[in-house]
Amino acid sequence: MASGHNLILDLTTVLGASALGGYLANRLRQPVLLGYLASGLLVGPFGLKLVGELEQVKSLAEIGIVFLLFTYGVEFSLSQLKRFKDIVLKGSLLQISLTITLVAVLANGLGWVDGLTPGIMLGFIISLSSTSVVLKTLMERGETNTLHGQVMLAILIAQDLSLGLMLAVIPALQQPSDIGSALVVALLKALVFLAAALAAGRWIVPHLIKYIARTENSELFLITVIALCLGIALITAGLGLSVEMGAFVAGLMMAEIDYADQAVAKIIPLKDTFVCLFFASIGMLIEPEVLLDNFGIIIGLVMLVMGGKAAIILPIVLKFGYSFKTAFIASFGLNQIGEFSFVLAVVGFELGFITRDQYLLLVGTTAITLVLTPMSLRWSPRIADHLVNLPFLKNYLRQFRGTKALSIPETICNHVVVAGYGRVGRVLVNILRNQGHEVLVIENSEAAIQRLRHEKIPYMFGDAHSELVLEKAHLEKAKALAIALPDPGSTRLLLKRALKFAPGLDIVARSHKNSEIDLLTQLGAREVVQPEFEAALEMGAHVLVALGESQGMIQSVINRIHQDRYLSVRPEQATYSKQQDITDVAEELHSEWVTLSQTSRLDWVTLAAADIRNVTGVTVLTIQQGNDIVHYPQGKMTLRSGDRLLVVGEPEELAAFRDWIESRSFLSEGSKHWVTLVENSSLVGMKPIDLQHQYNVMVQALRRQGKLYNPVDEAGVLQVGDCVLLSGEWDED
Repeated sequence: MASGHNLILDLTTVLGASALGGYLANRLRQPVLLGYLASGLLVGPFGLKLVGELEQVKSLAEIGIVFLLFTYGVEFSLSQLKRFKDIVLKGSLLQISLTITLVAVLANGLGWVDGLTPGIMLGFIISLSSTSVVLKTLMERGETNTLHGQVMLAILIAQDLSLGLMLAVIPALQQPSDIGSALVVALLKALVFLAAALAAGRWIVPHLIKYIARTENSELFLITVIALCLGIALITAGLGLSVEMGAFVAGLMMAEIDYADQAVAKIIPLKDTFVCLFFASIGMLIEPEVLLDNFGIIIGLVMLVMGGKAAIILPIVLKFGYSFKTAFIASFGLNQIGEFSFVLAVVGFELGFITRDQYLLLVGTTAITLVLTPMSLRWSPRIADHLVNLPFLKNYLRQFRGTKALSIPETICNHVVVAGYGRVGRVLVNILRNQGHEVLVIENSEAAIQRLRHEKIPYMFGDAHSELVLEKAHLEKAKALAIALPDPGSTRLLLKRALKFAPGLDIVARSHKNSEIDLLTQLGAREVVQPEFEAALEMGAHVLVALGESQGMIQSVINRIHQDRYLSVRPEQATYSKQQDITDVAEELHSEWVTLSQTSRLDWVTLAAADIRNVTGVTVLTIQQGNDIVHYPQGKMTLRSGDRLLVVGEPEELAAFRDWIESRSFLSEGSKHWVTLVENSSLVGMKPIDLQHQYNVMVQALRRQGKLYNPVDEAGVLQVGDCVLLSGEWDED
């Protein structure tokens, strides 16, 4: 077969294998680039040897990196840098500098490299994290707008921007005898070239692209953009800089013109194709025997890299005033090696800064850190919560602020707490204030706090689900809590913890997807609002008015839909989807399966009569009766001995639940409800046993400052602000 046909055959083989590998990686919920690496290994010279023209394939793969950096330059946003300018400009610079320094020192100290230059090169590679994997994971978890998500994305933007500078100075590292002056010259070259390119991007390129666009010929437009991208990349190569930096600068030039989006749209299919070839070509260089022989070393490197980067990032984020939990999640979300590190690794390998064995070990280490990233982001919030509650760390970690600032009137009472001051929260606050109601806003965005301060609205800066924040929000005196947070996980945590402080609090929560409606209701929300359904109801009401229906009938329809929690209009949720939602919540909160014994006080008692959440604080998510499994059980369901209950709550609540269900005496006589003790209450200063003798009622449980007492013997005398669960005939007057 002709050589040209051989190349076509090789490209077909590589692209076909990459499509299969990417599909399998996607189904396994892993980054698709790992599938590309595996496919390259499979068809390469150390696998099935299906590729003959390896060098030509690698040459085409280099075009993928050029297009990748070009599209990134076009999409680069300076506005994102401004939002977190302190941590972007100072924190990221500190993180990158410390990582490079420590890696260089450690690599030389361990004898892994010989000399400062290879150590710096390794530092460059390891200092970068994965924008694509972190962003994808945050989007899947609905956490892009959370504080830790915003902090991570800000640092990632700065890291990606630093890639251009790294690519500019790498060629200067080839002169180790005069590395200082070489770096200065390289930086000056890069800055002069960048200034000239941006000037051309402002005064020359827009006119050129404008004339081409007027032809309305899409092929001509695409060819012009490709020629511009590759041409500028070649100019940078001629100046002794890297072609990758030139591609990034070409993207920056295009970013300022009106046709930037069209240029990206044209380039993306080519970029995706050639980037696939790039990662596959890296996979072709992987020698399985080397990886297997050094598997222990690779695992050690993975632990060293992920632990070391987390240890560097954690104190930096803390230093900029963020809470321990935010810093912990950010540090364990950014402790992998990024996909752009492959670009640096290839350049370093070709220039002789790193050996082939080192290159292969880096590829293996990077791949494993990328695989572990979603799991790291998933488990880090729970680990952070566990660390904060450890007795020997609790006092120390609490000093890292739960609130950065607060403005709360000392006499605040009968207020509405609004968690989140985004688009939904702002509208809600305006409605409440216009009707004369006092509000307290909890928000973790500095920009939102500035607006609240300017409008003189009481506020607290911090994570709304933080117990340190909730302690200061006076939930026991509040009329209601409205949760308008962008993060589903924070919404669930806030809902559960708010009911610890005020068990009878009226809570309305915003759901982000259909499956959360039942879940949030089960966790204790009095009302759950789904924005998409509400928009549909408003549109439906408008159409019904146009069709001549009466306002009374329309309001009746809407009320019925609200009362049944949208069940009549939403698609039925699949069983496996419910199970996944419950599994996620059980992992976020403390959970336990409990089996009811034959002597349990709950035998043949309905959930409504048991009043489990008010009595113990736990929430029942699932009940298994024989072979039947009921998710989100309703109050009319009758419990029986032998039932298995999946309950979630704090450890002390779970312990109280276990003790309570096995108690022989069941205080079911008379009414049972929670009462909050105010200053003039006759119960203040009394002991629980006194209530039984004097009023013939029993204090079945007590909540004080978020802590549950069940039994109440340890609580001593009753105090102002206590929430007591009274059982018996009680006259509140």
